[in-house]
Amino acid sequence: MSDPDADDREGSVPEAATPKKKKPKKKRAAEPSAGGVAIRAVRLSRWYGKVTAVSEVSLHLGPGIWGLLGPNGSGKTTFMRMIAGQIKPSKGELTVCGEAPFANPNVLARIGFCPQEDSLYDELTGLEFVSAMAELSGYDRVSAERRARAALEEFGLEDAMTRKMGGYSRGMRQRAKLAQTVVHDPDVLLLDEPLTGTDPSSRHQILDALQRRATAGALVLFSTHVLPEVETLTDQLLLIARGQVVAQGGMDEIRQLLDEHPHHIRVQCERPRELASRLMTAEGGIVGLSFRGPDVLEVHTWQPDETYAAIGRQVLESGMKLRSITSPDANLEALFHYLVQRANRGSGMGADAGTGAGPRLQSAAEKAAYEAQLDVGGGR
Repeated sequence: MSDPDADDREGSVPEAATPKKKKPKKKRAAEPSAGGVAIRAVRLSRWYGKVTAVSEVSLHLGPGIWGLLGPNGSGKTTFMRMIAGQIKPSKGELTVCGEAPFANPNVLARIGFCPQEDSLYDELTGLEFVSAMAELSGYDRVSAERRARAALEEFGLEDAMTRKMGGYSRGMRQRAKLAQTVVHDPDVLLLDEPLTGTDPSSRHQILDALQRRATAGALVLFSTHVLPEVETLTDQLLLIARGQVVAQGGMDEIRQLLDEHPHHIRVQCERPRELASRLMTAEGGIVGLSFRGPDVLEVHTWQPDETYAAIGRQVLESGMKLRSITSPDANLEALFHYLVQRANRGSGMGADAGTGAGPRLQSAAEKAAYEAQLDVGGGR
């Protein structure tokens, strides 16, 4: 993202005032296409002794908002800390904006990281804290304070910025962390559980701010357990279980990959048994029917689109009164639980998590699928 205060950073010198001299030969910089706003991982792993936290993750994320989901202990925080340059991968390749992030100031200057842990300086005001973070990013004191005020206002702390953070509520402390995350206008935002402790009004402010920055060209990767907010913000998901990305993409696309789970459609109508009989004799793709109440039929199908159309057709032909059609599968929470169960049973890529072994690519189709992971938005 562009930085309007770039010339206010300490140590910047106008080009015309710099004497011309021969520069020492240095390592060639990455090409612009390789240094764009992106996160790229190839067979990325991180282990602690015999415990594998992240195993053989390959993906390529471009600008936009990506939701990172997974149960506790699935490797989300370790994955984010590697991207943030706080820890070094044990194996594999990781680049952020074209370069490895670990111990690389050029990359770290383009990253904003909001950790899950709360370790603020209680004796400082919100303005003092965020201003100090801006100064550490290279801005002079006046510019740092100006940017800090704007960042705190963006997250609704304009009336509390001169109060000491020791008196902040949990939600206010969370918003102060987010303000320091964006104060230097980073290209990549890494947010570990940014909605923790926030009330509905605060969550709305936070999600609006993330949407604005993504629209401006930033890459936003955030982990959360507040699933309804994820559905309203983005349909680009990364689901991690047992240290591996078990699914990536839109919710509908991921749901179609779960062949072992037939789609459930719940129909409330006046003659559910008659509807069940009509569907079984006239339509294919249906693998099961169950009655959840005197007027509720649940249909299990491998072909949801065709089955929805068939239900409507049979209802019209029979003239029965239809009250509702819903699906217990049509939400992110159900999808999340399906994928966690799948990984825990050892199917898919999750089978090798915890052992340090990666997926074996035994066929041309499997190899092609793995290669697709390295395209932007790939990895499904």
